[in-house]
Amino acid sequence: MHSPLTAVLEMRELGGPVVDWIFAACLVLWALVAERTWYFVRILPGRMAQTQQVWQNRADRASWSARQIRRTMISQLNAEMNANLKLMRVLVPLCPLLGLLGTVSGMLGVFDSMAALGSADARSMATGVSEAMICTLTALGVSVTGLYPSQYFPRRAVRETELLADRLVY
Repeated sequence: MHSPLTAVLEMRELGGPVVDWIFAACLVLWALVAERTWYFVRILPGRMAQTQQVWQNRADRASWSARQIRRTMISQLNAEMNANLKLMRVLVPLCPLLGLLGTVSGMLGVFDSMAALGSADARSMATGVSEAMICTLTALGVSVTGLYPSQYFPRRAVRETELLADRLVY
């Protein structure tokens, strides 16, 4: 039984250089997930309470200018909630494309070995096919794990924005 670190190192070794790019995308993706989780759990409640307090302390909350200030306050907090979400949503479909790149490069290795030997020897093809499948597996694994967070955080931002708008009464 391999340890997770050993398995990752073997995947890097057997999957070729594209696996490094897939792991880099995975690292960035999950750093963004951790940062957004931290923001929504630790920072956002205080920012919402602060925004609500500023609004409640205003003497004028019914005029046109007050409504524009309210809209600006909500918009600023919404922009904070949506920070880095576009990058997260790009990384999820990028990983399978990187896996496809690794698959194609692995299969090119198979065809090169077949051309060099002049025959379709299973032993000579195994390395290229292995590289191709490891790239595909790694990329799909990273992409699948990022699907939920890339959908969850935008929905959460919409929900929290609506809650803030409901709390800032005229």
